[in-house]
Amino acid sequence: MNDEVAYPRFASRGRTFVYVLPCRNEDILKVGFSRDPLERMRTLHSRFFEFFDLDRALLIETDHLRDARRIERLFITCFADYQAPAPLVVPRSAAGYTEWYRGIYPMVTALARSECEQSALTMHAPLSIWLRSRFTGWGDRLFDWSARMLEMIEYEHFNVPLEERSQRGERALGHVLDAYVALGIEVQQLVPRSVWSWYQGRSAVAFGESLPRR
Repeated sequence: MNDEVAYPRFASRGRTFVYVLPCRNEDILKVGFSRDPLERMRTLHSRFFEFFDLDRALLIETDHLRDARRIERLFITCFADYQAPAPLVVPRSAAGYTEWYRGIYPMVTALARSECEQSALTMHAPLSIWLRSRFTGWGDRLFDWSARMLEMIEYEHFNVPLEERSQRGERALGHVLDAYVALGIEVQQLVPRSVWSWYQGRSAVAFGESLPRR
């Protein structure tokens, strides 16, 4: 855990997840595998909880990397004719510009379920439930981390000229708390009162900026 990436880490030796990540507002999805699917989603989009439809996304849990590779290859082979360009908002630095497909959601989910039944694998669907469980379990560490982040934000605000501020702390803390809210987790009791006040003020400003001018 560090100041930039403040999410629970799930990587463990051997265990690998195959993921199917549909975009929220477009009939396009990403398939692949990762030992830490949350970190993978975060690299594809910093606000993954808005970009991907987590209530339609799924994970296949495997005990070995070779099994995850096999399932990913099965998807790639079956849906080769449905390949699509990666969304422009996905950074090339994330190496996420391949294995995007359009119009296959019903087919790939059916194939995923069939593969899990045949190979006795666990499928986590929807992905939002799996994430909610992990985020809830990480809540005890959120308190101290969020307090440190707010200290960083306040130091920058009072000691760094406006044009030199990185606002890295604001983005990191805002993204994490927004993720908790998006997953339906009551975050107010998990952070210091000062952090919650900061978050409420930030949310009010963002809401005000979104209103039409009169």
